[in-house]
Amino acid sequence: MFRRQVEVIGEENQKILSHKTLLIVGCGGLGNIIATTLGCIGLKKIYLIDFDKIEIHNIHRQFQFNKNDIGKYKCEILKKKIDRCNTKIVALNQKFSENLDIDIDLIIDATDNFEVRKKIDKFAKSKKIPWIYTSVEEWRAQIGIFKKTSFNVFATKNHTPKGQLPPMVNLAGSFASLLALKELIFDLDEQLFYLDFEKNFLFKSFTF
Repeated sequence: MFRRQVEVIGEENQKILSHKTLLIVGCGGLGNIIATTLGCIGLKKIYLIDFDKIEIHNIHRQFQFNKNDIGKYKCEILKKKIDRCNTKIVALNQKFSENLDIDIDLIIDATDNFEVRKKIDKFAKSKKIPWIYTSVEEWRAQIGIFKKTSFNVFATKNHTPKGQLPPMVNLAGSFASLLALKELIFDLDEQLFYLDFEKNFLFKSFTF
């Protein structure tokens, strides 16, 4: 099943992935991309957490959903759409909680809420696991991996999210997915990436 992927990462790294469990917080635009991209790479288990229901304005960038899904819970519909390989998919229809009692190797933030990200950061540090921050606004995106550095340094105040373009959501979600794949296998250093496509494409990376 994973022959073309194994050609890139090798059999031993594919075995490593088969023992890994992932939590994706948020099943909207970013969550759709990330869950779909990572849903069939051979992971042991993926948890999807989101309390929200699908609305008509979600569909243009949350490509796993259609008009027949309006009013249904995002995590439950996304679970059905990505459950196509041997990875166990678990939908948690609730808000993210720092008291969440699950065993995971990595968290991916797919929210648009700084307060939730602060909770993810606190939870991840209590579990001593890394997490990936993902954010999209208009023509820009930020993707970072946090381990020891506090997210409070990065997010000092709450922020109202701006509009989103489907291609930028796709780009950021795919980037976060690739970062997650590499982290699960290779244990990366902390870093932050900034992408800006408003004019000419601008890419910057920073280390903490």
